[in-house]
Amino acid sequence: MLVVGAGAAGLAGAVTAAALGLSVALADSSEQTGGQFYRHPAPGLGARRPEALHHGWSAFADLRHRLAASTVDHLASHHVWSLVREDDGTWSAHALTGPDGTEDAPVRIRARTLLLATGAYERQLPFPGWTLPGVVGAGGAQAMLKSGLVLPGRRVVVAGSGPLLLAVASSLATAGARVPALVEAAGYLRYGRAPRVLAANPRKAVEALAHTAALVRRRVPVRLRSAVTEVHGTDRVEAVTVARVDREWRPVPGTGRRIACDALAVGHGLVPQIDLAVTVGCATRVRPDGTLGLALDDHQESSVPGLWAAGETGGVGGAELALTEGELAGRAIAARLLGDRAEAGAGAGPRRRRDRMRAFADVMAAAHAPGPGWPDWLTDDTDVCRCEEVPAGRTRVAQPTVTARSIWGTRPCPTARASQAIRRPVPGTGR
Repeated sequence: MLVVGAGAAGLAGAVTAAALGLSVALADSSEQTGGQFYRHPAPGLGARRPEALHHGWSAFADLRHRLAASTVDHLASHHVWSLVREDDGTWSAHALTGPDGTEDAPVRIRARTLLLATGAYERQLPFPGWTLPGVVGAGGAQAMLKSGLVLPGRRVVVAGSGPLLLAVASSLATAGARVPALVEAAGYLRYGRAPRVLAANPRKAVEALAHTAALVRRRVPVRLRSAVTEVHGTDRVEAVTVARVDREWRPVPGTGRRIACDALAVGHGLVPQIDLAVTVGCATRVRPDGTLGLALDDHQESSVPGLWAAGETGGVGGAELALTEGELAGRAIAARLLGDRAEAGAGAGPRRRRDRMRAFADVMAAAHAPGPGWPDWLTDDTDVCRCEEVPAGRTRVAQPTVTARSIWGTRPCPTARASQAIRRPVPGTGR
């Protein structure tokens, strides 16, 4: 069994399957385990309490202990870029090695089954000034703090949409940054439309309250139904314009307010990382926020026999859900390969937890889905493609009604792996 991705879902799947008797290889592009959520400082930085930047650190510590005590072959710095299903039904995974994927010769890993736990990437919606130095992803700012113990700036506005913003703003403020505003485009009222789902997931409310309390202590103002519509500066960020937006995310005229800052941490949610899966024909489903996640059965298996997935690949839902889905997938794969039906039945409890948390993930996705009016932020000279520096005005000539789909549907698709990793479609389009 090969597991691709050593974050929460991949670790849980690998150690579970190994404990049940499978031979498991765990490949990840990073030198360290933990993925994005459990990013932690390199040993050389001498961090005394890396757990202070996380909640749920004990679960990760337990997984690392189980991994070290297991027979799992941890293939660190392995960048899996291609999957091939062989004629006999087994799999070949092709990987580049080394921290930057350029060391040694490429390798091929053979396995009877696959578990993809490749996580997610940030959704970025363009707006005037978004390419200035000092503009970073919200998750990127969190990664800088968790892995490098550095801040993106001294005065950081946090903006976009989604629950990640609360965590990022509270972490930055606690670490010493001045956060003059947390700017949320969607608000939180839509959560109230699903009271039963909220009641079934009380830990999510506790997490949100903890982050909110940290913001109150640090006197961070929260602006709901608002968005950063422009970044100002010459060589780097000097200020942002924050405007009220309507239900469709269109800026309300006359509401713009300029806020001084030297950095902007911005993100509009996360998008499942399913590139490898779709290249081998895995079916997808449209999530409530317009992104695509893999279509998975009750045991986390995809539409392609022998390929399972767990965590954000099926839809963004957080670390606790990823851990549960990884365990479920590990048990299901072991049952398939070893023929032990009793172990498959032992997954009933995790399946109930998975279903409960997945329901909350759907509510969360719907609450923070980008409104169709966000292209109104764009001016004709706003770059909508960073690689080719294509301005919005050029796409409007090709197609007058600008949407995320139209922006990318008229552009050529690069073939280089590095370009594919950087130049993704503006998410939220179902593509």
